[in-house]
Amino acid sequence: MLGYNYIKFDSMNHVILFKKGKVKKEGRGLSFFYYNPVSSIVSIPIGSKDLQFVFKESTKDYQEVTVQGQVTFKVVEPQKLADCLDFTVDSKGRYLKDDHEKIQQRISNEVQTASSSIIQKMNLRESLRNLKEVEEYIFQNVQKSKAVLMLGIEITSVNVLGVTPNPEMSRALEAQTRESLQKEADQAIYERRNFAVEQERVIKESELNTEIAVEQKQKQIAEKQMETEVVKQNNEQELKEMEVKASISLEEKKQKLIALKVENQKKEADAKEYMLTASLKPYKELDWKTLMAINSRGVNAKDNIALAFRELAENADKIGSINISPELLNSIIGTKNS
Repeated sequence: MLGYNYIKFDSMNHVILFKKGKVKKEGRGLSFFYYNPVSSIVSIPIGSKDLQFVFKESTKDYQEVTVQGQVTFKVVEPQKLADCLDFTVDSKGRYLKDDHEKIQQRISNEVQTASSSIIQKMNLRESLRNLKEVEEYIFQNVQKSKAVLMLGIEITSVNVLGVTPNPEMSRALEAQTRESLQKEADQAIYERRNFAVEQERVIKESELNTEIAVEQKQKQIAEKQMETEVVKQNNEQELKEMEVKASISLEEKKQKLIALKVENQKKEADAKEYMLTASLKPYKELDWKTLMAINSRGVNAKDNIALAFRELAENADKIGSINISPELLNSIIGTKNS
């Protein structure tokens, strides 16, 4: 009414109200009345935005690849952006120009410049494998870009989703990779078989070592048993020798004892002989007739007749003849028989 309008912005817009070329209001999420003929409003979105990109680049070995990714950015200095681009809106909040689209174009140009620079330093295989390196390089270079800094924009992240070759090269790489994988699979099978053979050899060797160890233990046991048997036999031999020595010693002692007994008996016999000789010595010089006469029992008639016959026998060469009557003999014999 009469040129006065009311406008309202949300909290994700930084609003600047110019009146007669001077800043009258500035801030986020403002709402106010303004006089349209002398006022202009700038609305700068400050929320983060994602920018998708797809570029075709050439590697160091002249192979074409496609770089695909996403850049996330946000406005951190709205005044700088307002000085570079026109974000003026009408009474309904619609932009009068399309300068807001130029932000994405300028960021996209910086991203393409950075990606081209890093891809051209790599060959095809390196570019396909080193996505993280490509991502880091693009992020650092775009973040430090003068064009981006001049706009008051901050690059919050860069994500490289993929680097892909053209279809023909992709098929060739797939075939080569397939062959390589097949070789690796064959190598893995070979290594697995070789490992199995090696493990079997190790097991056999372990079994042989175990058998050798068992044989050695058995040998040691046998040797120990032989040593024990030898010691036992030696002990038995020593025991027998001790028994023999003891028997010899006993026999020697017995021999000494017998010799001593014989010696004692001999001495005893000598003593008896001496006593007997000494007792008979007085009778040695006597005549037997005298001895008969001194017999304590005396001499009877029969003894005298026997002595007479003895003397006759001794002097038989001096006797011419002798007559002995039968009566005398019978009397003598009869007397003895009686």
